Amino acid sequence: MKDVYEYAIIRVVPRVERGELVNVGVLLYCQPRGYLCARVELDESRLRALDTRVNLDGVRHALGAYQRSCTDDAGPLTGEPLGSRFRWLTAPRSTIVQTSPVHAGLTADPEAELEHLMNRLVRTP
Repeated sequence: MKDVYEYAIIRVVPRVERGELVNVGVLLYCQPRGYLCARVELDESRLRALDTRVNLDGVRHALGAYQRSCTDDAGPLTGEPLGSRFRWLTAPRSTIVQTSPVHAGLTADPEAELEHLMNRLVRTP
C-alpha cells in the first residue's frame, strides 16, 4: 500500500541577489508512516563555482540543523510533531540555505523514495 509523502529540495543560494543555486539535499515527510528525514550531500566544488567566497562552515552548520531538526529532541523544535517540524523547515526564507516549494507523491517506502529523489535531484550523473 502506498502512502502520501511530501518533499522539498534543500538548496544553497550563495549570493541571493544572483538567484543561482545548488541542490544539496532533500527533506521528506510521510505523515502516515511517521517519517521525517533530511539527507544532504554538499558538493563544495559546485558551490564554489558560484561563489568562491562562500562561507562553507556556515553552510555546513545550517545543513546540519536541517538534519538535526528531523531527529533531535534537543533544540527549538523539541516536542513539536513531525508535521510541524516539516512545515517550519520548509517555510520560505531569504537566507543562503533554502528549500524549494513542497511537492507530493505516493510511496510504499519513504527511505527508498528519499534515496531516489537524492539521485534524481541532487547527485550529478
